[in-house]
Amino acid sequence: MSSTTPQIGSTFSWPRLCGTLALAGGGGAVFAWLGVPLAWMLGAMLSVTVASLAGAPTVMAQPLRRVMIAILGIMLGSAFTPEILSDAQKWWPAVITMLLFVSIGTAACYVYFRKIAKFDPTTAYFSSAPGGLSEMALVGESYGGNVAAISLVHTTRILIVVGTIPVYFRYVQGWDVPPSPIDNGVALQWLDIVLLTGCAVVGVPLADKLKLPAGALVGPMILSAALHIAGLTHAAPPALIVAIAQIVMGAGIGCRFSGLSLSRVGTIILAGAGSGLLLVTGAALTAIYFATAAGQTSEALLLALAPGGLAEMSLIALVIGSQTAFISLMHMLRIVFVVLIVPSLFRLFAGQSLTGEDAIPSPEKPNESPGD
Repeated sequence: MSSTTPQIGSTFSWPRLCGTLALAGGGGAVFAWLGVPLAWMLGAMLSVTVASLAGAPTVMAQPLRRVMIAILGIMLGSAFTPEILSDAQKWWPAVITMLLFVSIGTAACYVYFRKIAKFDPTTAYFSSAPGGLSEMALVGESYGGNVAAISLVHTTRILIVVGTIPVYFRYVQGWDVPPSPIDNGVALQWLDIVLLTGCAVVGVPLADKLKLPAGALVGPMILSAALHIAGLTHAAPPALIVAIAQIVMGAGIGCRFSGLSLSRVGTIILAGAGSGLLLVTGAALTAIYFATAAGQTSEALLLALAPGGLAEMSLIALVIGSQTAFISLMHMLRIVFVVLIVPSLFRLFAGQSLTGEDAIPSPEKPNESPGD
């Protein structure tokens, strides 16, 4: 469903990759020492983002990132239980709430990008959808949109969402959000290792073959969930491995800013940050006022609505222990809805007539990565 490049960021070399990972790990360690929520991912993300914008040749290898995302998918699958199947039939009010939020949020962001950020219509449209970074960039480019701006806006949105949601839970809600998921207490046996490894080895290529969105995460998650629901295993990847996965994921987000500078793309980054804050605020208000009608807690509904990456929001759910299976499925539905419906609506109602002359300046195209 989306193409991937061999790396995110600058030209690949092993020293650059090692340097990026060392920087990301150092940032995560500092954040963990400070007691910041979701420390390993946020510390890695911030340190690599700052270094990238400062001109450092940061890089992340896509194969490494996909392996770590697959590990996270296995971890998410371990949250599924037989009781989930009976609970799922009660989630339809939340699904309707999510679809309405995505529709209204997309419309609000479109108005924001047109009236305030002064994007051309096509770029504004494909920048507005809360999901599908690579898909929106590719389809937007085919209709004459500014692919670099679309990619950068979506990257900045993810950065804002991932950076604000854990802080909100810690300092506004007063939750004790730990730096990383806590071990479930089940000791790994050799059979568990074989089964969980098989989820990644089989799940990733199977998801790619079926062209599933965020296949590196979704494929292993589905197989892991099936094993856990069937009772064949109750184990999950150790917290140490999940912490390493956080470092790689955070570094991957930061590397998307490699080769850019604030002086050249500052206005686009500000526009993306504004849309991210708009969507986060909308998600928080919706969760507060409609959680009861949706049959969920406000915390779970906020994580389900938050327009960040599937992997990142599911990881936050894992860390705070809030209905991980529900939140993961909601984000899968969000991505499918955005990827399938947003381009179709553009073709149905607008077509190429929306390409305008008031296009924003084009920076260098940042590397794209699926799994939003």
